[in-house]
Amino acid sequence: QVQLVESGGGLVQAGGSLRLSCAASGSIFSPNVMGWYRQAPGKQRELVARMATGGNTNYADSVKGRFTISRDNPKNTVYLQMNSLKPEDTAVYYCNILFIVEPREYWGQGTQVTVSS
Repeated sequence: QVQLVESGGGLVQAGGSLRLSCAASGSIFSPNVMGWYRQAPGKQRELVARMATGGNTNYADSVKGRFTISRDNPKNTVYLQMNSLKPEDTAVYYCNILFIVEPREYWGQGTQVTVSS
């Protein structure tokens, strides 16, 4: 079993910054992909950014140039640095881990990010 614990959400004004962290524990296998998804009220969950064990990254077009994903593999932790936040970034942000060899994925409980205008 795998547990994902997120932290770092909160309320920030437009133009501000937040840093999310997600620590995975339990039976963690490599290679894997850790990432962040978000879901705004009335919308589907969408990919924000993800990063593979080897360092490859993917970003949603809407966050490119503003958000940066990074990870600490020995600590099984992924980070999301969010700069120049906009009200449309308001959502619940979920951490995700996907194992590659035996495909399984797990989700965190979510952390609220609210950007005021």
